[in-house]
Amino acid sequence: MIVWINGAFGAGKTSAARELIELIPNSTLFDPEIIGRGLPDLLPPKHLAEVSDYQDLPIWRRLVVDTAAALLAELGGVLVVPMTLLRQDYRDEIFGGLASRRIAVRHVVLAPDETILRERISARSLPDLPDGERRVRQWSFDHIEPYRVALAGWLGSDAHRIDTGALTPGRTAERIADAVRTGDATVCDIVQTPEPTAETLAAGVLLFDERGRVLLVDPTYKAGWEFPGGVVEPGEAPARAGMREVAEETGIQLTDAPRLLVADWEPPAPPGYGGMRFLFDGGSLDGGQARQMLLPGPELRDCRFVTEEEAATLLPSVRYERLRWALRARESGIALYLEAGVPVGCR
Repeated sequence: MIVWINGAFGAGKTSAARELIELIPNSTLFDPEIIGRGLPDLLPPKHLAEVSDYQDLPIWRRLVVDTAAALLAELGGVLVVPMTLLRQDYRDEIFGGLASRRIAVRHVVLAPDETILRERISARSLPDLPDGERRVRQWSFDHIEPYRVALAGWLGSDAHRIDTGALTPGRTAERIADAVRTGDATVCDIVQTPEPTAETLAAGVLLFDERGRVLLVDPTYKAGWEFPGGVVEPGEAPARAGMREVAEETGIQLTDAPRLLVADWEPPAPPGYGGMRFLFDGGSLDGGQARQMLLPGPELRDCRFVTEEEAATLLPSVRYERLRWALRARESGIALYLEAGVPVGCR
């Protein structure tokens, strides 16, 4: 199990985490800051200069998941992780990656009043502070507004909230331990498909509204927009897998097997393995069906019907090309075979 302590910069996460490992038997402190500090020794300066926050680097998020999983495999017990996460898609990616390894995450946010938070940050404002410390202090101030927005939205509803304005680190740790023990800090409901170890077979289903726009979904378990669908299970027909995934993700029950539009071979792109990707035509939904979709839910954060032009701005290029040719196949009534999004054998 992981106890993830979230909160604004200066909320006292690390101090509380150090106290918490004294209260939870067989617990270990893991601060992902050490991964961020190590990246300059691993990556070219030009690569690092492309981002203002190491959390924006996919390698950081991947290493956090891999390191946490490796620590638990080595030590067992409970991992206490003090780390600010203000972007929901990064939370989804990291917690989802942990869930795919069957690692439960209990999410706690330390939330002192903003006035107290600013006072704590300002307390570092001493004349003899070195430039590095001044930058850290300004960084903390700059992230108060993103923290406030996250706390008012997804973070406030996702994590167990503890007001630490009047609490010492020791008392904060006691409150966290109590919340874990009583179950008030529940296990995060993040769904994640285990990372593949070989080529995979996946099926997506295109659903349309009355205006001919196609449905895209925003999964909780990975970043970016997608089609409803997922990995085909062993022994399962691709079309039936698409129907199952549509029902699980949106609540829409398709009664007939959808018609194939495209079969696209996706080449391996490390760390991904690629494989066959099918897109099926799930037909048009009337207004009532569209309004009955079960969102948000454990698998989807959002959904929207979009035009082909709007889809081009939301989907990765390979996925958009798959959609583009699927729409052409829908118009012609002839299914297409693609390789890396490019039709093969068409005359």
